[in-house]
Amino acid sequence: MGRRILIPVDSSPQAREAVRHASTVHPADDLVLLHVVEYSESITDPDRGGRKHAEGWYAKARDDAEDLFERLTEGVEHEGEITTAITDGSPASAIVDYLAEHDIDQVVIGSHGRTGATRILIGSVSESVARRSPVPVTVVH
Repeated sequence: MGRRILIPVDSSPQAREAVRHASTVHPADDLVLLHVVEYSESITDPDRGGRKHAEGWYAKARDDAEDLFERLTEGVEHEGEITTAITDGSPASAIVDYLAEHDIDQVVIGSHGRTGATRILIGSVSESVARRSPVPVTVVH
């Protein structure tokens, strides 16, 4: 049985590169593309449309994630199985939670390449995942 490689994805060029890297370096392993839908307090705030607005927004976010998966895997030749998953929450925490709940052997994640004050103020999802992951993490630039 092959290994399972988790690739957290968004619409960035770094996510596309992570998919390309994983499919090249791990050609026979199964790839799991994970997209995290991040709720915003403004979406769930009752004064800004409340749950009705949030439900519509979330359904659209899931549809957008399905489109993203198609774009990221278009033209990718891979021997192993490619599956997708959608979850929600804070990206780094949701990725680490997914690792705890699923049989994953490695993570391949794109880096946005933030440095200096931007990295300190905003943080880095890839850095947080690498620090907290129970499995090896490859960060692709």
